[in-house]
Amino acid sequence: QVQLVESGGGLVQAGGSLRLSCAASGGTFSSYHMGWFRQAPGKERQFVGGIFRSGRTPYYADSVKGRFTISRDNAKNTVYLQMNSLKPEDTAVYYCAAQYASGTYYYAQATKYDYWGQGTQVTVSS
Repeated sequence: QVQLVESGGGLVQAGGSLRLSCAASGGTFSSYHMGWFRQAPGKERQFVGGIFRSGRTPYYADSVKGRFTISRDNAKNTVYLQMNSLKPEDTAVYYCAAQYASGTYYYAQATKYDYWGQGTQVTVSS
């Protein structure tokens, strides 16, 4: 059983930056691909980005490409989401998720992830 705990959310002005962290415990972190999703009020959960267990070739949603960066530190069992040039439409609860690395990495499909964190609120004011 893997536990995921996000941190780093908060209130920021448009154009600002935040770095989210997701700390994993209870499993072998390097055995999991990791993803970030977000959910705004009244909307479906949306893929933000995903990273292979090795850290190579992150994938990003078009809406955040060039502004957000995913990285991971397998020695610290942590995945990060650096968010720059934030916009009001980035306001949401952000979740990290873990997908066991077996075969194809379905980075954008929420149903393929095995474990989820509780989420952290990001609010971007205009």
